[in-house]
Amino acid sequence: MKKILPILAVIAIFVSACGAGNAQPTAISLPTAMPSSTPPSINPTVEAGGGEAGSERVSSVDGMPQVYIPEGTFRMGGMDPDVQRDEEPVHNVTLKGYWMDKLEVTNAMYTLCVQAGACELPQTFKSESRESYFNNPEFNDFPVVYVTWAQADAYCTWAGRRLPTEAEWERAARGDDFRTYPWGDDRPDSSRGNFNYFVGDTTRVGNFPAGASPFGILDMAGNVAEWVADYYDADYYAQGVTVNPPGPGERSAYFNRVVRGGTFQDAFRDIRLANRASVRGSNPSASDINSADYLGEFSPKIGFRCASD
Repeated sequence: MKKILPILAVIAIFVSACGAGNAQPTAISLPTAMPSSTPPSINPTVEAGGGEAGSERVSSVDGMPQVYIPEGTFRMGGMDPDVQRDEEPVHNVTLKGYWMDKLEVTNAMYTLCVQAGACELPQTFKSESRESYFNNPEFNDFPVVYVTWAQADAYCTWAGRRLPTEAEWERAARGDDFRTYPWGDDRPDSSRGNFNYFVGDTTRVGNFPAGASPFGILDMAGNVAEWVADYYDADYYAQGVTVNPPGPGERSAYFNRVVRGGTFQDAFRDIRLANRASVRGSNPSASDINSADYLGEFSPKIGFRCASD
């Protein structure tokens, strides 16, 4: 059942100061977004960022660092021995330049959107193994989970961004070569990501700098899988859409969306950057807003990040 609480009650939950938790130390600096009773501006202003690959800017709405991915052509699809049928055929895709969130959206960031009245609370406050998670400041810098596709989409809209397309997600993870994982072709280990139940639950975002993509984007293999904008179609690659592919169109009574990146429970095959997964997305046309049809699926293993033009 979806939880709906007044904004004042939400503020009361989060008056505690932000804590980093007991996660391992990380080499990067995290954003300083903190829950506040003052709603931020809908249209973000950002620190100056150039048009060069890997340049960064920071959103004033939620403190998210974003990385610039320049216009270019890359090879999309599975090119390793573990390739799956829905990752074929391999094909060239040309994308215009865009910005990708460097990190997965955190509990603290999502709280800002709730307090602004633009986001609904996650479907539950727990995580895989923690009864108190979203409402516990110890985990402010951990990825928000138990959000539906519609909730992720609403957050990105509030932040002045959008969910990335599947092609944008893959190029941000791969760069312009033929690598299998964001860091290259070396087999994953516990220094590069949170997967295979090495930890058993989410970890602090940005905690694995050795697993960065060629553009410097973090957590694209493991931790939580990430909603993207596209509907899922196992045969979409065969349609030959090679310039800024938007994904397949909506089909009646079918609302499955793509999630990317694998989770903290997945084995190495499922955190390959080409791996595609299908999860039931939200159906805003459903009559009952508390129904499974309206909400779609949600999970302790699924979060998201945003992109922008």
